Amino acid sequence: MAKTNEKVNAKRRPALRTALLRQSREAALNAVQTFNNPLTTFKTETFIVLMVIAWTYLLHAYYRQKGVEYRYHTKGPRRRKFDRTRSGDYKYWDLERCLRDRDCPLDVPTKENLRFLNGLRNEIQHHRSAGVDDRFTGRYLACCLNYEKYVSSLFGSKYSLGSVAAFTLQFRDLESAPTHRDAVQPLPANVSKYVVDFDGELSDETLASPSFRRRFLFVPVVTNKEAQADEVIQFVPLESDLGKRISSAYRQIVLKEVERPKHLPGEIVRLMRSEGFHGFSMHHHTLLWKHLDARNPGKGLGACVAGTWYWYDRWLQVVRDHCNQHRGKYCP
Repeated sequence: MAKTNEKVNAKRRPALRTALLRQSREAALNAVQTFNNPLTTFKTETFIVLMVIAWTYLLHAYYRQKGVEYRYHTKGPRRRKFDRTRSGDYKYWDLERCLRDRDCPLDVPTKENLRFLNGLRNEIQHHRSAGVDDRFTGRYLACCLNYEKYVSSLFGSKYSLGSVAAFTLQFRDLESAPTHRDAVQPLPANVSKYVVDFDGELSDETLASPSFRRRFLFVPVVTNKEAQADEVIQFVPLESDLGKRISSAYRQIVLKEVERPKHLPGEIVRLMRSEGFHGFSMHHHTLLWKHLDARNPGKGLGACVAGTWYWYDRWLQVVRDHCNQHRGKYCP
């Protein structure tokens, strides 16, 4: 009887895998179409929800293909007991559980990109968050390109979506578009804190990976070559002379653009006291950063400039959380 069940499951596996892939691709296509629709105002929230579904079904299809059990269950003395919904159906792994599994085929930057989007959805799901549609487009694009990469590499080019989603046409000229600083609305405080905390835990390698976020530099193309006259995009090799000049100039702009606010220790102590933690002193601040090894460069909490240590906003939040956890000690 057991062998008969195994044969039935083996026959059902390809059919169920194909159904999961079909649903996964449809969710991904709907995510991109919704985000690119100029009449849609609920872009980011819808995009993330649909892409989470797309990736979840993609990984379910992969685990089914590999024979990995992706239903929630507990191990009993003799057999596994599967978790079920109220209606009696099996409970399948959510995306986060799929990413944690040792058989997950995704690389680290791709996993972190998905974790970022999942967490961002949790921050904005109960209210409209200004700025998120424009601010994180590089991460949304990376999510789409990562999906195309893995659906093709894991299941074959016939499942590719590369020929389906076309280049998005624009009504706004890139030359006349407002600057990034003027065009993008400031993020809500909770979203900004989430981004700072999330990125602060990542390695420099992951942050720089195109699988975590994609960044492009666009310039108008003018050519006298008839064969290239209608090309919208030209890709310049990074190792070429032009690529090196663009990379050098762009990195200078980025460094200037993302310069982070810095605080001296005395300023942090004054800020904590102004927030009601009158018992917090420079001595307590010193004990805290030593206890947490906060000056370790790898933690990215501050920097030494001209022999003086400055703290970033991330450390300021660590101090604030510490004070809130010990109110009895610092509040008279």
